[in-house]
Amino acid sequence: MSLNLNYMQQRERFQEQEIEAQARQHREFDKDFADWANGNGVIEHQPATQLQVYELATALQEAGVIADKAECYKKLTALDVLTNQAMWLVIHMTYAKHVFLDGRELSPQDFKRDPQGHTGGSLNMVPAYAAYMTINSLTGIHRDWLMGQGHCVAAIDALQLLTGTALPERKKEYPLTNDGLSHFVQDFYNYRVRPDGKPLSPLGSHVNPNTAGAKIEGGYLGFAGLQYVHMPQKDERLVAFLSDGAFEEQRGSDWAARWWRANDSGLVSPIMIANGRRIDQRTTVAQQGGSDWFIDHLKHQGFAPFVIDGRDPAAFVCAIYFMEQHLQHAGEAAEKGEASYPVPLPYCIAETVKGFGFPGAGTNAAHGLPLGSNPRRDADALAFFHRGIKDLHQPEANWKQAAQVLVQPRSPELPIAVTVNRQDPQWLNEAIAPMAAIDRYFVNLVEINDQLRVRVGNPDELRSNRMNQTLDLLQHRVTDPEEGVAEAINGRVITALNEEAIVSACLANQAGLNLVVSYEAFATKMLGALRQAIIFSRHQKEVGEPAPWLGLPIISTSHVWENGKNEQSHQDPSLAEALLGEMADMSRVVFPADGNSAMACLKACYGDLGVIWNLVIPKSVMPMVLDARQSEALVQDGAVCVRGHCGSELQLVACGAHQLQQALKASDRLKQKGVAHSLIYLLEPGRFRVPRDGYEAQVKASESVMDALFPSTVKYRVFLSHTRPEILLAHTRLLDLGPQNTLALGYVNQGGTLDAEGLLFANRCTWADALAALARLADIEPSEWLTAEEWAAIQGQGDPYDVIKHPYPPEE
Repeated sequence: MSLNLNYMQQRERFQEQEIEAQARQHREFDKDFADWANGNGVIEHQPATQLQVYELATALQEAGVIADKAECYKKLTALDVLTNQAMWLVIHMTYAKHVFLDGRELSPQDFKRDPQGHTGGSLNMVPAYAAYMTINSLTGIHRDWLMGQGHCVAAIDALQLLTGTALPERKKEYPLTNDGLSHFVQDFYNYRVRPDGKPLSPLGSHVNPNTAGAKIEGGYLGFAGLQYVHMPQKDERLVAFLSDGAFEEQRGSDWAARWWRANDSGLVSPIMIANGRRIDQRTTVAQQGGSDWFIDHLKHQGFAPFVIDGRDPAAFVCAIYFMEQHLQHAGEAAEKGEASYPVPLPYCIAETVKGFGFPGAGTNAAHGLPLGSNPRRDADALAFFHRGIKDLHQPEANWKQAAQVLVQPRSPELPIAVTVNRQDPQWLNEAIAPMAAIDRYFVNLVEINDQLRVRVGNPDELRSNRMNQTLDLLQHRVTDPEEGVAEAINGRVITALNEEAIVSACLANQAGLNLVVSYEAFATKMLGALRQAIIFSRHQKEVGEPAPWLGLPIISTSHVWENGKNEQSHQDPSLAEALLGEMADMSRVVFPADGNSAMACLKACYGDLGVIWNLVIPKSVMPMVLDARQSEALVQDGAVCVRGHCGSELQLVACGAHQLQQALKASDRLKQKGVAHSLIYLLEPGRFRVPRDGYEAQVKASESVMDALFPSTVKYRVFLSHTRPEILLAHTRLLDLGPQNTLALGYVNQGGTLDAEGLLFANRCTWADALAALARLADIEPSEWLTAEEWAAIQGQGDPYDVIKHPYPPEE
């Protein structure tokens, strides 16, 4: 064993000597290469990276991308200059109030009283993003970018400002002068608020729409790793900066290689910044054995991983170029039948230490404030600051010249809004499972919109959820199709038992047509990804650049009231309840009553841009209550009158398909008793809330709808809710007449192995409970509307089936 180990060590030393010898030869032969290889500031170029750069320059010259190798070395020299200067500015963003471009030392009064910043990670991101800009400049090709560690935005904001690639408003706000950059660093984490309650500063702690090219906030660790492979369309390119800390957050990123296909996916270059530290502990990768362990793990998942020097921006440039070359060639081979999917997906591991380039690197403190103390008050910290900043500072003329050398290719000014042909559904007049109606309509939309890339997110059991035609047409995407099963290499249904992964496939497909179907109880696991998209899209709207992607339908089915057989774990309306709490113009939560209203909702969803729709839809066969006209009116107004005269004093309001069926039974009894009343179906509770800002006010139900459906003549109102009743009341505050005049019935956390009727009874929200509640409000004896047996049943003293009205199912 010792002899073998000694041999391997000798072999490694020999290889290192060979690499050094080749690099030295290139330096001696080519002065431009040697000048770059000398490094700059804190940037050093190891011999292995030098050889990679020589290979890059040779490849670019042979491909006719550059005239000679000197052009490559000139840009890489400029890259070193900008990397140092951007790191210098990032440090100032954290600590300083004033910036002096001549590099003079700062006095204690030039520092912030409360320094903030995710400084270590931002310092690690500077070489990576600077390299991204350099490969764009070298090749003349625009690439999109994505950053999972959104808290490292200081790196990108600093580089964009220094290179003139920031948004026009930002360049105007922060000119490249002492005063302009001092304003810039003072706005970073300044916490100040505008009169309207919005942040005064356009600089945020995470990526936001004021950062040019931003796609996601990156505040929810892990979702970038789930989304990047699904983002670029064919002929597009994306560089994804990922976090080793996020790797342990969302393991679904392991499946990226399963999903990539050359015929409908663009080139992706995933780069993990492996600095080995989370906030106050080492990452799982570091604890498991570092890059060697991670490489073995990635190989088992279909990746082709490799390691670079994450301290050297030139190594990132080489990595991006060669990853694209290898992936393109692998994809072409697979399309020709010379190879099979999954192709080995290149994956770069950029080894570095947290906060490289500044004192405190590699310590726990480097995550936030690497000096461990404030230079404003601590002389030792001040000395360390000046020592670190001196190594990074570049003369103003040098970095401004470097920025001109790294001119960027033209990128799309604004994404073009996706358009879709939304022809009317084929309206129905018979009882049908609303999910089956959705299935028919979605297939029709897919067929007439073949210009759009389609993604269906499916965590499990698409057929069980009545999406048979969709599955037969689009098929599961797999790498080894099973004969006789709806599977295909190029299937467009992304199926994995991981809700976060499948919803991310659709969130990422921003230029396409998407649909997500999930059991309601487990769709709750999508909330973090959905909330990140909702927030970012709202921010885009607020800065006047609305998100261009089609409304995304998140269908919750196999829901609370039809999932009793699987115990109470499967009986959970939490996703709808949580999404009702988001801004109503961005998060549309709707409860279709039947097949027609379900299709009308889907049609409306695809007419929205940048909005998440949560459609809570039964998969059980339901009677058709609403015709085409009523369904469209329901979507337009948020509610519709199903029965009766809305001026009546008594009103039943149903929200949910099963709740409507119970309300109809209650209405039947009132009609038998000759009691005047109205029955309203409430589709979208969020439109009947007290608006929280001007955007919500725009989607609030109109006054004419309020007057027509919920007039002041109504004295007593009972809600039957799909959700927990308190949640519905809170979001429909405009319809609440007060506790003496309004009651709500719904899911009250009771359940078990029961059928739909049993669940309704267990949660005290049957038709009989609704009548008893309405009677109680109106000071009427329930016995006027209910039989003695029915009254005893809902009091817990009689036979439940006197209310349920069908016998207990016999044993088969």
